[in-house]
Amino acid sequence: MTAALRIPHFGYCDEVELSRLAALRKELKPLCESRGVRLSFVPFFIKAASLGLLHFPVLNASLDEGCQNITYKASHNIGLAMDTSQGLLVPNVKNVQLLSVFEIAQELNRLQALGTAGQLGTNELTGGTFTLSNIGSIGGTYAKPVILPPEVAIGALGKIQVLPRFDASGQVVPAHIMNVSWSADHRIIDGATMSRFSNLWKEYLENPATMVLDLK
Repeated sequence: MTAALRIPHFGYCDEVELSRLAALRKELKPLCESRGVRLSFVPFFIKAASLGLLHFPVLNASLDEGCQNITYKASHNIGLAMDTSQGLLVPNVKNVQLLSVFEIAQELNRLQALGTAGQLGTNELTGGTFTLSNIGSIGGTYAKPVILPPEVAIGALGKIQVLPRFDASGQVVPAHIMNVSWSADHRIIDGATMSRFSNLWKEYLENPATMVLDLK
């Protein structure tokens, strides 16, 4: 935590409309359950982040203590902050850039089971390159997440709420809304980069069919 406090954080927040993703998850959830895997929204959030990192690799980098060298990481080891019996821990899903949404869900199921049992090990807890905090699973819509050194960015996901919004014809319709709060290291990441990454991540989630175009 002391190292994190030395990082000049800046924040960026936005609203994401998840109605199409909610419909897709509803369709896929029974299929995943038939294969023994619980499908939440989080695997989609993680995969969308990885696709975004391919376009903005500086967000998947690390900065040395002397602020002299930036190291770009080829692997997207995306951490998810978890409230466990051992306290707050951040296991990570390794090589997300190579995984399908289903495979990410499988790995999250495994990590969550280990976290519940208090059995998360060094392999699961080290090597992270980028982090998401699903604070909305407990409550709250906005947060000010703290970067985990040597990482340079983190996102906090608020709870998903059904709220009234206007559609293209001006009619009020129910919409699945989630707020996201990003923190980034201002020494190497500027506001425009964070904004463009967030916009791309948001586009993948609001129109999940677009993720198919960029899947490897």
